[in-house]
Amino acid sequence: MSVEILPESTLREVIGLLVRLIESAGALIIFIGAVWAFAQFVAAGVRGRGKVAGFNRIRLSLGRFLVLGLEFQLAGDVLRTAVAPSFAEIGQLAAVAAIRTALNYFLGREIAQERAELERGGTASSPGAKGLPT
Repeated sequence: MSVEILPESTLREVIGLLVRLIESAGALIIFIGAVWAFAQFVAAGVRGRGKVAGFNRIRLSLGRFLVLGLEFQLAGDVLRTAVAPSFAEIGQLAAVAAIRTALNYFLGREIAQERAELERGGTASSPGAKGLPT
């Protein structure tokens, strides 16, 4: 004899709402980061400070927003499969988690490289830095 505190259908609805909230938060974080980076980019261009280091600082900040937003998106995916997942849902989660984890890894690596370059006072040798005025 089992006692059901919360029916599975209600739990699915609650988790669905939480997933939407978490994924919305992730999307909002990425959006805010993109708007902030664009504003900083325009401000740097208007002030005439088109130095590579300035652009790299903007890219570094944008990368941090992207990493944080992707973490929220991944949390939403994990939460989505919390209630009686099917094998198809588990497979989808594994694929999405692998892609987002790879994105996070490479973004984190690029952020670390950019930070090291900025701390050394040099310019980054990333493809995005080429051709920018110094």
